[in-house]
Amino acid sequence: MKTTLYHIQINILDVTKSIPFYKDLFDYFEYKIIDQSESHLGVSNGTTDFWFIQTEENFKTAAFHRKNTGLNHLAFQVEKRADVNTFVEEFLKPKNIIPLYHSPKEYPEYTENYYAVFFEDPDRMKIEVVFK
Repeated sequence: MKTTLYHIQINILDVTKSIPFYKDLFDYFEYKIIDQSESHLGVSNGTTDFWFIQTEENFKTAAFHRKNTGLNHLAFQVEKRADVNTFVEEFLKPKNIIPLYHSPKEYPEYTENYYAVFFEDPDRMKIEVVFK
């Protein structure tokens, strides 16, 4: 059976930091807002939806760490190598978001021509923009 990824739900600690961050990020990636309230944001590109929902109070003590079991990071593939650099200049630098691992750079240990930048969201979830 062939499938496509329909949606991903990510619970967020602080909607006042995370929702503006994700609105800006997904607007940059040309996703559209499909639903929003004080406690959540839903965006879609017509194929995959992302839902960012306020973590329930009794679960806020378990902070996210990408080395724990579960989600490690999100990776968004771009069409051209130059798009990675453009993203850094137009999105990360104006927001004073410091890339991880001295990126953007090539990662030949992944695949030939793999070029990416890694950074963190307000809850420290790793996000990648990659050309391969």
